[in-house]
Amino acid sequence: MTELLEKEAFVVEKLEPVSVSPAVKTMDELYFLSNLDLYQNLTISTLFCYKSDTRSTNNDVCEVIKQALAEVLVHYYPFAGRLAMDSDGKLVVNCTGEGAVFVEAVANCKLGLLGDISKSDFKMLGKLVHTCPSSSIIEMPLLVVQVTRFKCGGFVLGVANNHCMADGVSIVEFVNSWAETARGLPITVLPFLDRRIMRSRQPPKIEFSHHEFYEMKDIPKSVLASKDEVLVRKSFCFNDKKVTQLRTLAMEDGKVENCSNFTLVAAYTWRVMTEALKMEDDQQTKLVFAVNLRSKFNPPLPKGYFGNAIFHPCCICSAGELTSKPLSFAVKLVQDAIKSVNEEYVRSAIDSYEVKGANPFAAFTLLISAWTKLGFLDIDFGWGKPDQITLGNPGPNLCFTIPQSGDKKDLNILMVLAESLMKAFEGLIET
Repeated sequence: MTELLEKEAFVVEKLEPVSVSPAVKTMDELYFLSNLDLYQNLTISTLFCYKSDTRSTNNDVCEVIKQALAEVLVHYYPFAGRLAMDSDGKLVVNCTGEGAVFVEAVANCKLGLLGDISKSDFKMLGKLVHTCPSSSIIEMPLLVVQVTRFKCGGFVLGVANNHCMADGVSIVEFVNSWAETARGLPITVLPFLDRRIMRSRQPPKIEFSHHEFYEMKDIPKSVLASKDEVLVRKSFCFNDKKVTQLRTLAMEDGKVENCSNFTLVAAYTWRVMTEALKMEDDQQTKLVFAVNLRSKFNPPLPKGYFGNAIFHPCCICSAGELTSKPLSFAVKLVQDAIKSVNEEYVRSAIDSYEVKGANPFAAFTLLISAWTKLGFLDIDFGWGKPDQITLGNPGPNLCFTIPQSGDKKDLNILMVLAESLMKAFEGLIET
Protein backbone atom coordinates (compact mmCIF):
# COMPACT_ATOMS: atom_id res chain seq x y z
CA MET A 1 0.00 0.00 0.00
CA THR A 2 2.86 2.38 0.85
CA GLU A 3 4.46 1.77 -2.55
CA LEU A 4 1.13 2.46 -4.26
CA LEU A 5 0.72 5.74 -2.37
CA GLU A 6 4.27 6.74 -3.28
CA LYS A 7 3.63 6.06 -6.95
CA GLU A 8 0.36 8.02 -6.82
CA ALA A 9 2.41 10.96 -5.52
CA PHE A 10 4.80 10.70 -8.48
CA VAL A 11 4.83 14.18 -10.06
CA VAL A 12 6.61 15.33 -13.20
CA GLU A 13 6.87 19.03 -14.01
CA LYS A 14 7.37 19.78 -17.69
CA LEU A 15 8.75 22.92 -19.29
CA GLU A 16 7.17 24.24 -22.45
CA PRO A 17 7.91 22.05 -25.52
CA VAL A 18 10.44 23.47 -27.97
CA SER A 19 11.23 22.56 -31.56
CA VAL A 20 14.65 21.17 -32.38
CA SER A 21 15.53 21.58 -36.04
CA PRO A 22 18.58 20.18 -37.82
CA ALA A 23 21.71 22.13 -36.90
CA VAL A 24 22.21 23.13 -40.55
CA LYS A 25 19.78 23.47 -43.45
CA THR A 26 18.86 20.10 -44.97
CA MET A 27 17.06 18.83 -48.07
CA ASP A 28 13.67 20.40 -48.80
CA GLU A 29 11.80 17.61 -50.56
CA LEU A 30 8.89 15.20 -50.50
CA TYR A 31 10.41 12.05 -49.03
CA PHE A 32 9.13 8.69 -50.28
CA LEU A 33 7.64 6.15 -47.87
CA SER A 34 7.37 2.51 -48.91
CA ASN A 35 4.26 0.39 -48.46
CA LEU A 36 6.00 -1.33 -45.54
CA ASP A 37 6.17 2.11 -43.92
CA LEU A 38 2.63 3.16 -44.79
CA TYR A 39 0.80 0.30 -43.09
CA GLN A 40 2.65 1.15 -39.86
CA ASN A 41 1.41 4.73 -39.56
CA LEU A 42 1.08 4.77 -35.77
CA THR A 43 2.97 6.26 -32.83
CA ILE A 44 5.21 4.06 -30.73
CA SER A 45 7.15 5.17 -27.67
CA THR A 46 10.24 3.80 -25.94
CA LEU A 47 11.58 4.70 -22.51
CA PHE A 48 15.24 4.44 -21.53
CA CYS A 49 16.08 4.57 -17.79
CA TYR A 50 19.55 5.81 -16.86
CA LYS A 51 20.63 5.35 -13.24
CA SER A 52 22.55 8.09 -11.47
CA ASP A 53 26.23 8.26 -12.30
CA THR A 54 28.19 9.24 -9.20
CA ARG A 55 30.95 10.62 -11.42
CA SER A 56 28.79 13.42 -12.77
CA THR A 57 25.49 15.24 -12.27
CA ASN A 58 22.54 15.29 -14.64
CA ASN A 59 22.22 19.09 -14.58
CA ASP A 60 23.31 19.47 -18.19
CA VAL A 61 21.80 16.25 -19.57
CA CYS A 62 18.89 18.04 -21.26
CA GLU A 63 21.12 20.56 -23.01
CA VAL A 64 23.60 17.89 -24.15
CA ILE A 65 20.88 15.60 -25.51
CA LYS A 66 19.01 18.50 -27.16
CA GLN A 67 22.12 19.85 -28.89
CA ALA A 68 23.08 16.36 -30.07
CA LEU A 69 19.56 15.90 -31.43
CA ALA A 70 19.95 19.00 -33.61
CA GLU A 71 23.21 17.63 -34.95
CA VAL A 72 22.02 14.08 -35.62
CA LEU A 73 18.89 15.38 -37.40
CA VAL A 74 21.20 16.70 -40.11
CA HIS A 75 21.76 13.07 -41.10
CA TYR A 76 18.22 11.90 -40.27
CA TYR A 77 16.48 14.99 -41.66
CA PRO A 78 13.16 13.28 -42.59
CA PHE A 79 12.50 13.00 -38.82
CA ALA A 80 12.36 16.82 -38.76
CA GLY A 81 9.55 16.95 -41.33
CA ARG A 82 5.80 16.33 -41.28
CA LEU A 83 3.52 13.87 -43.04
CA ALA A 84 1.73 15.09 -46.16
CA MET A 85 -0.16 13.75 -49.18
CA ASP A 86 1.50 13.68 -52.58
CA SER A 87 -0.29 14.22 -55.91
CA ASP A 88 -1.28 10.53 -55.99
CA GLY A 89 -2.90 10.70 -52.56
CA LYS A 90 -0.15 8.69 -50.84
CA LEU A 91 1.54 9.66 -47.60
CA VAL A 92 5.01 11.16 -47.90
CA VAL A 93 7.20 13.21 -45.58
CA ASN A 94 7.37 16.89 -46.34
CA CYS A 95 10.93 17.68 -45.26
CA THR A 96 10.13 21.11 -43.86
CA GLY A 97 12.86 21.12 -41.23
CA GLU A 98 10.26 22.12 -38.60
CA GLY A 99 12.05 19.81 -36.24
CA ALA A 100 11.40 17.33 -33.50
CA VAL A 101 9.58 18.36 -30.34
CA PHE A 102 11.73 18.40 -27.20
CA VAL A 103 10.50 18.62 -23.61
CA GLU A 104 12.59 19.06 -20.48
CA ALA A 105 11.03 17.71 -17.28
CA VAL A 106 11.86 17.25 -13.59
CA ALA A 107 10.49 14.51 -11.32
CA ASN A 108 9.82 14.99 -7.61
CA CYS A 109 11.53 11.76 -6.54
CA LYS A 110 14.39 9.36 -7.09
CA LEU A 111 14.45 7.08 -10.13
CA GLY A 112 14.27 4.01 -7.92
CA LEU A 113 10.63 4.79 -7.15
CA LEU A 114 9.70 3.57 -10.62
CA GLY A 115 10.97 0.06 -9.90
CA ASP A 116 10.63 -2.33 -12.84
CA ILE A 117 9.20 -0.02 -15.50
CA SER A 118 7.94 -2.93 -17.58
CA LYS A 119 5.41 -3.40 -14.76
CA SER A 120 4.42 0.28 -14.57
CA ASP A 121 0.95 1.33 -15.65
CA PHE A 122 0.04 3.63 -18.53
CA LYS A 123 -0.66 6.55 -16.17
CA MET A 124 2.86 6.54 -14.74
CA LEU A 125 4.62 5.97 -18.06
CA GLY A 126 2.49 8.67 -19.66
CA LYS A 127 4.21 11.22 -17.43
CA LEU A 128 7.57 10.27 -18.95
CA VAL A 129 6.65 10.49 -22.64
CA HIS A 130 5.27 13.74 -24.03
CA THR A 131 2.11 13.60 -26.12
CA CYS A 132 1.40 16.38 -28.58
CA PRO A 133 -2.31 17.19 -28.76
CA SER A 134 -3.60 16.68 -32.29
CA SER A 135 -6.77 15.54 -33.99
CA SER A 136 -4.83 13.82 -36.77
CA ILE A 137 -1.66 11.76 -36.91
CA ILE A 138 -0.72 13.73 -40.05
CA GLU A 139 -0.46 16.89 -37.97
CA MET A 140 1.72 15.32 -35.29
CA PRO A 141 5.51 15.67 -35.20
CA LEU A 142 7.29 12.53 -36.38
CA LEU A 143 9.60 12.58 -33.36
CA VAL A 144 8.87 13.74 -29.80
CA VAL A 145 11.50 13.58 -27.04
CA GLN A 146 11.19 14.07 -23.29
CA VAL A 147 14.10 14.03 -20.86
CA THR A 148 13.02 13.72 -17.22
CA ARG A 149 15.61 14.36 -14.51
CA PHE A 150 15.26 12.67 -11.12
CA LYS A 151 16.53 13.81 -7.71
CA CYS A 152 19.06 10.98 -7.50
CA GLY A 153 20.85 12.13 -10.63
CA GLY A 154 19.25 9.54 -12.91
CA PHE A 155 17.07 10.41 -15.85
CA VAL A 156 14.56 8.87 -18.25
CA LEU A 157 14.63 9.46 -21.99
CA GLY A 158 11.20 9.04 -23.54
CA VAL A 159 11.18 8.81 -27.35
CA ALA A 160 7.90 8.79 -29.27
CA ASN A 161 8.07 8.37 -33.03
CA ASN A 162 5.78 7.55 -35.88
CA HIS A 163 6.45 3.90 -36.72
CA CYS A 164 6.24 4.70 -40.44
CA MET A 165 9.62 6.40 -40.01
CA ALA A 166 11.55 3.57 -38.38
CA ASP A 167 11.34 -0.04 -37.29
CA GLY A 168 13.12 -1.36 -34.19
CA VAL A 169 16.51 -1.74 -35.91
CA SER A 170 16.32 1.75 -37.42
CA ILE A 171 15.24 3.44 -34.19
CA VAL A 172 18.12 1.81 -32.31
CA GLU A 173 20.59 2.96 -34.98
CA PHE A 174 19.12 6.47 -34.85
CA VAL A 175 19.21 6.75 -31.04
CA ASN A 176 22.71 5.23 -30.96
CA SER A 177 23.92 7.76 -33.55
CA TRP A 178 22.35 10.49 -31.43
CA ALA A 179 24.12 9.14 -28.32
CA GLU A 180 27.47 8.95 -30.15
CA THR A 181 27.00 12.56 -31.20
CA ALA A 182 26.28 13.53 -27.59
CA ARG A 183 29.59 11.95 -26.59
CA GLY A 184 31.48 13.80 -29.32
CA LEU A 185 32.09 10.66 -31.37
CA PRO A 186 31.65 10.13 -35.12
CA ILE A 187 28.51 8.23 -36.13
CA THR A 188 29.30 4.52 -36.55
CA VAL A 189 26.44 3.71 -38.94
CA LEU A 190 25.28 6.54 -41.19
CA PRO A 191 21.69 6.18 -42.43
CA PHE A 192 20.82 5.00 -45.92
CA LEU A 193 17.77 7.17 -46.63
CA ASP A 194 16.54 6.11 -50.08
CA ARG A 195 13.47 3.94 -49.49
CA ARG A 196 12.62 3.65 -53.18
CA ILE A 197 14.47 0.34 -53.23
CA MET A 198 11.35 -0.98 -51.44
CA ARG A 199 8.81 0.55 -53.82
CA SER A 200 6.14 -1.60 -55.50
CA ARG A 201 6.77 -3.00 -58.94
CA GLN A 202 5.05 -1.54 -61.97
CA PRO A 203 2.87 -3.18 -62.91
CA PRO A 204 2.31 -4.87 -59.53
CA LYS A 205 2.80 -8.65 -59.47
CA ILE A 206 0.94 -10.56 -56.74
CA GLU A 207 2.42 -14.06 -56.83
CA PHE A 208 1.33 -15.55 -53.50
CA SER A 209 -1.78 -15.93 -51.37
CA HIS A 210 -1.09 -13.45 -48.63
CA HIS A 211 -2.90 -14.85 -45.61
CA GLU A 212 -1.37 -12.13 -43.44
CA PHE A 213 -3.78 -9.69 -45.10
CA TYR A 214 -6.80 -11.85 -44.23
CA GLU A 215 -9.19 -9.91 -41.99
CA MET A 216 -11.09 -12.04 -39.50
CA LYS A 217 -14.65 -10.83 -39.21
CA ASP A 218 -15.89 -13.38 -36.65
CA ILE A 219 -14.77 -11.54 -33.52
CA PRO A 220 -14.73 -13.57 -30.26
CA LYS A 221 -17.54 -12.67 -27.83
CA SER A 222 -15.00 -12.01 -25.08
CA VAL A 223 -13.31 -9.35 -27.22
CA LEU A 224 -16.61 -7.65 -28.05
CA ALA A 225 -17.60 -7.68 -24.36
CA SER A 226 -14.30 -6.06 -23.33
CA LYS A 227 -14.10 -3.35 -25.99
CA ASP A 228 -14.88 -0.52 -23.53
CA GLU A 229 -12.57 -1.73 -20.77
CA VAL A 230 -9.32 -0.06 -19.83
CA LEU A 231 -6.14 -1.53 -21.27
CA VAL A 232 -3.77 -3.20 -18.82
CA ARG A 233 -0.07 -3.90 -19.34
CA LYS A 234 1.70 -6.73 -17.55
CA SER A 235 5.11 -8.34 -17.75
CA PHE A 236 5.56 -12.12 -17.68
CA CYS A 237 8.86 -13.90 -17.13
CA PHE A 238 10.01 -17.05 -18.92
CA ASN A 239 13.00 -18.18 -16.88
CA ASP A 240 15.43 -20.90 -18.00
CA LYS A 241 13.41 -23.61 -16.29
CA LYS A 242 10.15 -22.53 -17.93
CA VAL A 243 11.74 -22.27 -21.40
CA THR A 244 13.34 -25.71 -20.99
CA GLN A 245 9.98 -27.22 -19.99
CA LEU A 246 8.28 -25.67 -23.01
CA ARG A 247 11.03 -26.85 -25.36
CA THR A 248 10.71 -30.40 -24.02
CA LEU A 249 6.95 -30.21 -24.49
CA ALA A 250 7.30 -28.91 -28.06
CA MET A 251 9.78 -31.61 -29.08
CA GLU A 252 8.38 -34.65 -27.29
CA ASP A 253 6.38 -35.98 -30.28
CA GLY A 254 9.41 -35.76 -32.62
CA LYS A 255 7.79 -33.33 -35.08
CA VAL A 256 10.09 -30.46 -34.09
CA GLU A 257 13.86 -31.04 -34.06
CA ASN A 258 14.85 -27.65 -32.69
CA CYS A 259 13.33 -24.24 -32.10
CA SER A 260 14.50 -20.79 -31.06
CA ASN A 261 13.34 -19.17 -27.84
CA PHE A 262 11.31 -16.66 -29.83
CA THR A 263 9.55 -19.35 -31.86
CA LEU A 264 8.77 -21.28 -28.71
CA VAL A 265 7.43 -18.31 -26.76
CA ALA A 266 5.46 -16.96 -29.74
CA ALA A 267 3.75 -20.32 -30.31
CA TYR A 268 3.00 -20.87 -26.63
CA THR A 269 1.76 -17.31 -25.99
CA TRP A 270 -0.51 -17.48 -29.07
CA ARG A 271 -2.06 -20.70 -27.80
CA VAL A 272 -2.59 -19.27 -24.30
CA MET A 273 -4.08 -16.11 -25.80
CA THR A 274 -6.52 -18.13 -27.89
CA GLU A 275 -7.61 -20.06 -24.79
CA ALA A 276 -7.94 -16.84 -22.77
CA LEU A 277 -10.28 -15.36 -25.39
CA LYS A 278 -12.57 -18.41 -25.04
CA MET A 279 -12.83 -18.69 -28.81
CA GLU A 280 -15.21 -21.15 -30.44
CA ASP A 281 -13.48 -24.20 -31.91
CA ASP A 282 -14.33 -23.19 -35.47
CA GLN A 283 -13.26 -19.54 -35.12
CA GLN A 284 -10.06 -18.51 -36.87
CA THR A 285 -7.14 -17.48 -34.68
CA LYS A 286 -4.30 -15.45 -36.20
CA LEU A 287 -0.76 -14.81 -34.98
CA VAL A 288 1.22 -12.00 -36.60
CA PHE A 289 4.89 -11.33 -35.90
CA ALA A 290 7.76 -9.26 -37.21
CA VAL A 291 10.61 -10.61 -39.37
CA ASN A 292 13.69 -8.50 -40.18
CA LEU A 293 14.19 -8.34 -43.96
CA ARG A 294 17.67 -6.83 -44.08
CA SER A 295 19.42 -10.13 -44.79
CA LYS A 296 16.51 -11.69 -46.70
CA PHE A 297 17.14 -9.75 -49.91
CA ASN A 298 19.75 -10.45 -52.55
CA PRO A 299 21.84 -8.37 -52.28
CA PRO A 300 21.07 -7.56 -48.62
CA LEU A 301 19.60 -4.14 -47.92
CA PRO A 302 22.26 -1.41 -47.58
CA LYS A 303 23.85 -1.00 -44.16
CA GLY A 304 22.01 1.63 -42.15
CA TYR A 305 18.78 1.31 -44.15
CA PHE A 306 16.50 3.81 -42.44
CA GLY A 307 12.84 2.83 -42.50
CA ASN A 308 10.72 -0.24 -42.04
CA ALA A 309 12.62 -3.27 -43.27
CA ILE A 310 10.36 -5.70 -41.45
CA PHE A 311 7.47 -7.78 -42.66
CA HIS A 312 4.65 -9.38 -40.68
CA PRO A 313 3.89 -12.94 -41.79
CA CYS A 314 1.13 -14.80 -40.01
CA CYS A 315 -0.02 -18.18 -38.77
CA ILE A 316 -3.71 -18.90 -39.05
CA CYS A 317 -5.83 -21.90 -38.09
CA SER A 318 -8.98 -22.76 -36.16
CA ALA A 319 -8.97 -22.15 -32.42
CA GLY A 320 -9.97 -25.77 -31.76
CA GLU A 321 -7.07 -27.07 -33.82
CA LEU A 322 -4.53 -24.83 -32.08
CA THR A 323 -5.63 -25.58 -28.52
CA SER A 324 -6.24 -29.32 -28.92
CA LYS A 325 -3.09 -30.26 -30.80
CA PRO A 326 0.40 -30.58 -29.22
CA LEU A 327 2.54 -27.46 -28.85
CA SER A 328 4.67 -28.76 -31.74
CA PHE A 329 1.77 -27.91 -34.09
CA ALA A 330 1.93 -24.20 -33.21
CA VAL A 331 5.74 -24.19 -33.27
CA LYS A 332 5.76 -25.69 -36.77
CA LEU A 333 3.29 -23.05 -37.99
CA VAL A 334 5.57 -20.30 -36.71
CA GLN A 335 8.68 -21.89 -38.21
CA ASP A 336 7.01 -22.35 -41.60
CA ALA A 337 5.81 -18.75 -41.61
CA ILE A 338 9.34 -17.52 -40.90
CA LYS A 339 10.74 -19.70 -43.72
CA SER A 340 8.18 -18.25 -46.15
CA VAL A 341 9.65 -14.76 -45.85
CA ASN A 342 12.05 -14.20 -48.72
CA GLU A 343 12.52 -11.41 -51.25
CA GLU A 344 10.02 -12.83 -53.76
CA TYR A 345 7.32 -13.18 -51.11
CA VAL A 346 7.87 -9.70 -49.68
CA ARG A 347 7.90 -8.06 -53.12
CA SER A 348 4.58 -9.75 -53.81
CA ALA A 349 3.21 -8.51 -50.47
CA ILE A 350 4.34 -4.95 -51.21
CA ASP A 351 2.51 -5.15 -54.54
CA SER A 352 -0.56 -6.63 -52.85
CA TYR A 353 -0.72 -3.66 -50.49
CA GLU A 354 -0.32 -1.32 -53.47
CA VAL A 355 -3.36 -2.86 -55.17
CA LYS A 356 -5.63 -3.79 -52.25
CA GLY A 357 -4.54 -1.60 -49.35
CA ALA A 358 -5.11 -4.40 -46.80
CA ASN A 359 -2.40 -4.89 -44.19
CA PRO A 360 -1.42 -7.47 -41.53
CA PHE A 361 -2.74 -5.18 -38.78
CA ALA A 362 -6.31 -5.35 -40.11
CA ALA A 363 -7.20 -8.02 -37.54
CA PHE A 364 -5.23 -10.48 -35.46
CA THR A 365 -5.53 -12.52 -32.31
CA LEU A 366 -1.99 -11.66 -31.22
CA LEU A 367 0.92 -9.64 -32.59
CA ILE A 368 4.35 -10.36 -31.13
CA SER A 369 7.62 -8.55 -31.76
CA ALA A 370 11.10 -9.43 -30.49
CA TRP A 371 13.10 -6.53 -29.04
CA THR A 372 15.63 -8.60 -27.11
CA LYS A 373 18.55 -8.46 -29.56
CA LEU A 374 18.18 -4.99 -31.10
CA GLY A 375 20.70 -3.22 -28.85
CA PHE A 376 18.43 -0.91 -26.84
CA LEU A 377 20.50 -1.50 -23.70
CA ASP A 378 23.79 -0.44 -25.33
CA ILE A 379 22.91 3.23 -25.93
CA ASP A 380 25.17 5.60 -23.95
CA PHE A 381 24.72 9.40 -24.07
CA GLY A 382 27.66 9.92 -21.74
CA TRP A 383 26.02 8.83 -18.49
CA GLY A 384 26.42 5.09 -19.00
CA LYS A 385 24.10 2.55 -20.56
CA PRO A 386 20.41 2.32 -19.66
CA ASP A 387 19.52 0.11 -16.73
CA GLN A 388 16.20 -0.87 -18.34
CA ILE A 389 13.95 -0.03 -21.27
CA THR A 390 10.31 -0.56 -22.04
CA LEU A 391 7.56 0.45 -24.44
CA GLY A 392 5.27 3.23 -23.37
CA ASN A 393 2.12 2.85 -25.41
CA PRO A 394 1.62 -0.48 -27.20
CA GLY A 395 -1.97 -1.14 -28.23
CA PRO A 396 -4.25 -4.09 -27.39
CA ASN A 397 -3.34 -7.71 -28.15
CA LEU A 398 0.29 -6.76 -28.60
CA CYS A 399 3.20 -8.66 -27.08
CA PHE A 400 6.87 -7.63 -27.01
CA THR A 401 9.89 -9.53 -25.78
CA ILE A 402 11.81 -7.01 -23.67
CA PRO A 403 15.61 -7.02 -23.26
CA GLN A 404 16.98 -7.60 -19.77
CA SER A 405 19.96 -5.77 -18.32
CA GLY A 406 23.10 -7.36 -16.96
CA ASP A 407 23.52 -11.13 -17.03
CA LYS A 408 19.80 -11.89 -16.80
CA LYS A 409 18.91 -14.68 -19.21
CA ASP A 410 15.20 -14.69 -18.48
CA LEU A 411 12.90 -13.87 -21.37
CA ASN A 412 10.38 -11.23 -20.39
CA ILE A 413 7.29 -10.49 -22.43
CA LEU A 414 5.23 -7.33 -22.16
CA MET A 415 1.56 -7.97 -22.85
CA VAL A 416 -1.25 -5.43 -23.32
CA LEU A 417 -4.89 -6.54 -23.06
CA ALA A 418 -8.29 -5.33 -21.94
CA GLU A 419 -8.64 -5.79 -18.17
CA SER A 420 -10.92 -8.87 -18.14
CA LEU A 421 -8.92 -10.57 -20.89
CA MET A 422 -5.70 -9.93 -18.98
CA LYS A 423 -7.10 -11.72 -15.93
CA ALA A 424 -7.94 -14.75 -18.06
CA PHE A 425 -4.55 -14.67 -19.82
CA GLU A 426 -2.65 -14.27 -16.54
CA GLY A 427 -4.44 -17.22 -14.99
CA LEU A 428 -3.56 -19.50 -17.89
CA ILE A 429 0.03 -18.50 -18.58
CA GLU A 430 1.13 -18.79 -14.95
CA THR A 431 -0.38 -22.21 -14.27
